[in-house]
Order: sequence, then C-alpha cells, then structure tokens
Amino acid sequence: MNGSGAAATLHTYETGARRIIITLTVIVSAMLELIDTTIVNVAITQISGNLGASIEDVAWVVTSYAIANVIVIPLSGFLGNLLGRRNYYIGSILLFTAASLLCGLATDIWTLVFFRFLQGIGGGALLPTSQAILYETYPPEDRGKATGIFSMGLVLGPTFGPLLGGFLVDNLNWEWCFFVNIPVGLLAAWSAFSFIREPKTQHKVTKIDWAGIGLLALGIGSLQFILERGESKDWFETPYITWFTIIAVVSLLLFVWWELRVEEPAVDLSVLGRSHNLAIAAVLTFVVGYGLYGSLFVFPVFVQHLLGFSALLTGTVLFPSALVTGIIALPLGIALQRGASAKILMTVGMAAFALFCWELGQQTMQSGAENFFWILLLRGVALGFIFIPVTMLAVAGLHGKDIGQATGLNNMVRQLGGSFGIAITNTYIVKRVAEHRSELLSHLSPYDPAAVERLNGIAQAAQSRMLSPVEAEHASLKALEGTLTSQSYHLAYMDAFMLIALLFALSMPLLLFIRIKKGEKADLSQAH
Repeated sequence: MNGSGAAATLHTYETGARRIIITLTVIVSAMLELIDTTIVNVAITQISGNLGASIEDVAWVVTSYAIANVIVIPLSGFLGNLLGRRNYYIGSILLFTAASLLCGLATDIWTLVFFRFLQGIGGGALLPTSQAILYETYPPEDRGKATGIFSMGLVLGPTFGPLLGGFLVDNLNWEWCFFVNIPVGLLAAWSAFSFIREPKTQHKVTKIDWAGIGLLALGIGSLQFILERGESKDWFETPYITWFTIIAVVSLLLFVWWELRVEEPAVDLSVLGRSHNLAIAAVLTFVVGYGLYGSLFVFPVFVQHLLGFSALLTGTVLFPSALVTGIIALPLGIALQRGASAKILMTVGMAAFALFCWELGQQTMQSGAENFFWILLLRGVALGFIFIPVTMLAVAGLHGKDIGQATGLNNMVRQLGGSFGIAITNTYIVKRVAEHRSELLSHLSPYDPAAVERLNGIAQAAQSRMLSPVEAEHASLKALEGTLTSQSYHLAYMDAFMLIALLFALSMPLLLFIRIKKGEKADLSQAH
C-alpha cells in the first residue's frame, strides 16, 4: 500500500455529537478572526476621543492586526507541524483571547496597537487551521457538506463585524469590541482541548526555515503596510512608502526563490505546481477578496456619509445578505459533493456578483434601505455560489500535508485581495472625486440660467431667515459647495462599484481553465 493509502487507513473521522461540537468550535473560532477584521472600524472615532489620539494614529489599530494576520496565515501549516496541530490551534485561540483582554484594558494608543498586533498573530492561525480541522473531521463523501458549513462563517464574519461593533459602541464602549471575544474565546479553547485530536499522521519538522519565515514576514508585512497606508500618504510621493515598496518586492522575490530550493520550506510553494486548480483558485480567491472587501469598504461610507444611515442601520441592511449565503451554503456544498459542476456554480456566482455591483452603481442620492434589500440578497446568493466551489477547488486532488499548505495559501490570497481591494478602491475614489468635481464645475457659471436660479432660490430662503443679503449670498454659495461635493462623491462611489463589476466580468474566462477529473477528491488524512 502506498504512503497516502496507509495514512488514510490510520485516519479516523469523527461521528455523532463529537463531530457536531468540533464543527461548531472551528466555525466560531474562524468567525472570531473574521469579525475582528471589521468590528473595530466603527469604533475608530470613539477610540480617538477616549485615548487622545489622532485618527491617523488610531488607523494603526486596524493596520497592525491586518499585518500580523497576513504574515501568520501562510505559516499556519508549518507552525502546526512544528508545534503540533492541536497545540498550535489551542495556543492561538488563547493568545487571541488574552490579547483581546489586553486591548480592552489599554490606556494609550500605542499599547493598544501592540496588543492588537498580538491579537492578529493569534487570529491569523484560526481561519486556515479551522478549515483544515473541519476537512479532517468529515469523511470524503461529506466534504461538500463541510465546505458549505465553513463557508457560512467566511461570509457572516466580515458582515457581522460592523453590526456587532455598531451595537457595542452605541450601547456600551469601544472596549467591548474586544471584551466580547473573551467568553467566546475561552469556550472555544476549552472545546478544542476537550474534543479535537492530534492527527495520527503528521509531517514532523526537523529543521526550522528561519530565512523563509523572515523573508515572508518582511515582504508580506511591508506589502500590507503599503496597502493600508499608501493612499493617505500620496503613495510614492512619500519616500518611506517607496522604500517599503522596494523592500516588499525584493523580499518576496527572494522568498519565492528560497522556498523553491530549501529542503523543508516554511511555505511549500511547490504545491502550486502540483495543483493546476489551486493556482486558478488562488487567482479567483484574490478577485473574490478584492470584490468582497472592496464593496464592503465603499457601501458603508456611501450610505452613512451621503444617505444618512447610522452604523447600526448599515449593519442591519447588510445582515440579510450574509444570512442568505449561510442558508444556501450547505445545500450547495451537498450538491457539489453529489456531482454538481463547480464551473457552472462559479459562473453563476461571478455573474451574480458583477450584477450586484452594477446595480449598486445605479443608486441615487434618494435611495433608502428598501432600495438595497433585493440587491444585497443577490450579493448573498452570489457569494454562496462562489465561496463553496472555489474552496473545494483549492484542495481538489491534493494529498496529505499539501492540504494545510493549500488552505494557508488560499486564505492569505483572500486577505491580500481584500487589502488590494480597499487600497485601490480608495485611491480610485479620490481620483474620481477630483475628476467629477472638475466636470461638474465646468457646468456652473454666472451665465447658466439653472445655476443662477438655484443660487437665487437658496439666497431667498436664507433671507427669509433674517439673514442680510451678503450673509444670504455666502449661505447660498456654501450650500452649492456642499451639493457639489456630495454629487462628486456620489458619482465616484458609483464608479467604484462599476469597477468591481468589471473586474468580476473580466475574471470569468479563468473558469474555462478549471480541470477537475471525475471523482477527484482531496486526501485529507494528513491535512493540518
């Protein structure tokens, strides 16, 4: 019997109540990590006021977590092998929980940033390791069901974060965005300790690839820093952004070269060569991360700044979309397991997401919550049809320890896609606002009857409130400036949605290159 076959006979899949408990544990742990990528965003203003820090400094609370996350995620398979998958998982949950407590107790901004970085190190392991554990728990014939279940957390987490954060900030304080993790994290750690087993067959690390780890941390950390801070610093107009770009490029090129030649790499990039489908899945996952996080970045800003939505209302409007994804995830996973075409499902999903963004790009300044209901439900359907097939595609045909490497790489690519999505979308909006403002100004002149009539109407209304003619004129010009700014931002936000729609449409031909052999499954017996 070959090695993988022998490993398969040693592996025992969980059943009954134990399987249910492990499933709930890994989903909750993954959601903790995903919720914390967005939960703090709605508390930035309050943190700034309470800790006496500038908004720019408080932005590091988000940036430090993201940098730690994206460094640790691709190393999760290696660290699980080094420390023992079960020990690494439990330790990561406890680190995340302890760091959450320390974040809530922080009394100055840089202490908070430091503990937030530690929280990101703990959280970075939760997503890929939870996914690998779930694959180990279910036998091959139920793998589609497992993927469907896990996909619920992938979508619910980022969407639920702003809703929960808005509720906690409105009703308690910003500290509770961190304290809320403590009971959940302790329960998850206890459950993992009590029910998750160490794999019977696990690749043993005999030599630590310090050079690979260092190059990855330097390269990915620098890249994430550039994406998080570049737009606010005018990109390459700021010297240190240029230097970090050089460091990122050189470090990542050296990292790829080193990992392909070292005997025991920290991240086994050769798995991309062994799996044609994993390479395609990585590109598609990057696009999905770009669209998911890019649209989630624009939508709250649009509805809150221009349409007057509260943070809580914004989260409430988004939540049914995630709920739809959760509802359809399990049936879609089962359908895939029974032979449904991943290509067809992903084609439907990619087209539906492009249509969702295109519809958002048609909204007006008079749109209300009811206008977004069906559009966001379409988003929920689209993400369900994308996430489950692309997640299964990433591991199809892989064996043993390659599963852990594939899940780590795929989750890192999703995080990077999200970072690129936010950074590029933000830069694009700034550029388009300036262009739209210039275009709108070209239509305003003292000789334009419509503009003159509007100014006179505002001035007359101001004079009726007992303002002098001079004050009324200033008020009318100020009102016109406000309208001009709002319209410029509105058009730019619509452009951003349309750009994401275009990206999804242009990515769809990649689906033609997917090659899944009939009956091809992933051997999960050594996944970690």
